[in-house]
Amino acid sequence: MGKRVRISNESVNCYGTRILTSGIDISQYIRNPVLLYMHERGKVIGYVKDIKIEGQDVTGELVFDEVSELSKQLKKQWEFGSVKMVSANFQILSTSDDKQLLIEGQERPTVTKCKLVEVSVVDIGGNDDAIVLSHEGETISLSGQNSIDGVLPLINNKEPIKKKKMELKELAIKLGLKETATEEEVNSKIVSLSATVNKVNDLEAQVSTLLAEKKNVELAAVTAAVSTAISEKRLPAGMKAHFVELGQKIGLEQLNVTLSAMQPQGKISATLHRSENGQIVSEPADFSKYEKLSCVPSNLMMDLHDNHRDEFVRLYKAEYGFEPEA
Repeated sequence: MGKRVRISNESVNCYGTRILTSGIDISQYIRNPVLLYMHERGKVIGYVKDIKIEGQDVTGELVFDEVSELSKQLKKQWEFGSVKMVSANFQILSTSDDKQLLIEGQERPTVTKCKLVEVSVVDIGGNDDAIVLSHEGETISLSGQNSIDGVLPLINNKEPIKKKKMELKELAIKLGLKETATEEEVNSKIVSLSATVNKVNDLEAQVSTLLAEKKNVELAAVTAAVSTAISEKRLPAGMKAHFVELGQKIGLEQLNVTLSAMQPQGKISATLHRSENGQIVSEPADFSKYEKLSCVPSNLMMDLHDNHRDEFVRLYKAEYGFEPEA
């Protein structure tokens, strides 16, 4: 059995296109499997036998007829290895510019259907999988008359491929990977980060729940402290809401310090005296003598808050370091 050669595959060729193996019709060529030299009619040097389509490859075995001196010479060169390339001539039947069929390096539409016309031994091919294309019986050239541009015009796919590579490179760097990272490595990193983000979101939800519970516990403790101060006559009941709000701002510890420093409500008689005509009248409270809010007796607190706003603000600021809200 002789050496098999690859006649065609689905790689990008020297024309900037590629041929789908599934669309190659070899039936006519099998009936006349002529082997030429350099695609020149009249220079038949043998034939190709046992042509097969295997996956993406079209392969066959060259047989030199040795009838002509050229055939004898090429057989020797083929066996020696100084000539070792073949090139196929395909007649294009249909093409497609479907982007799903494009691969990297492809500049022209994909040949989806074609007919194998002949196979030649060549000295230098256009690429590793050298081929010749024809259309309507005329060989397609890369330039000049019957140029490939008329049959397979250039497509604008270089920029999208280049752009995709740049985007992949930038994304890899942002993800902390090497700029040479593959798309698979980038996707794997994204999946890993997504899992981490989900864990963080779960933890944040748990923290939010705990903070809400903590806030409720602190509010209950502050409310209890204010209620105790009221029951001990350190605060008038009408000031409860104000001191609960204050406790939420300054904290339970500081609130307790303030409440413990407040004087219990004094006797009413301590603020009353008899006038010259014998009537019992209340003595106006002198709030200027107090240094801070906690020094004011609880029975005067409502009067201070409602009727002596300037003094209330002064004493409040002296106690807590900031003025009360209006």
